[in-house]
Amino acid sequence: MSLFDPDARPIRKGKLGRPTEFGYVSQLAEVTENTKPGARGLILPASSAVGSRAENALLPATAAELERLGISPREVALDGGFMPGPTNSALEDLVTKQVFIAGRQESAPKRTTRRLRRYRTGAEGRISHLKRRYGMDRSRLKGDEGHQIWTEWAILAYNSDTLAVRTR
Repeated sequence: MSLFDPDARPIRKGKLGRPTEFGYVSQLAEVTENTKPGARGLILPASSAVGSRAENALLPATAAELERLGISPREVALDGGFMPGPTNSALEDLVTKQVFIAGRQESAPKRTTRRLRRYRTGAEGRISHLKRRYGMDRSRLKGDEGHQIWTEWAILAYNSDTLAVRTR
């Protein structure tokens, strides 16, 4: 438990210098028209929960948000933290053609797998961009509700910039 923020929970990471950090886990989902290099889409509202949750625990909320918006993605690219069984069951209602999980589920043709792998790697850069430019690295508001507000403002700013770039 953190003395500064009582809702923050310990999160185990693979970092050598700081293996345990305090904070929150949020799941970001970006919706793009294609997966070509340089594709920039809009980010959906983040799924989050108190405590150090696994990615699969937050995926049903993300899938429900996609269904609520009427978005049925053709392809889904995820990082290696997702387990194939729970992931496929959470996404089965979305009628996705291809679910790619880096290092775990790569059953598509070689060219498609390579394209989705590169797109997912680029998503890590967008997460870093959100942290550095839009302040998602550290919430200045306390508590779980403050974390959610801070995250949604960062996503709103990113989406506004994305729409401004598209209208040029």
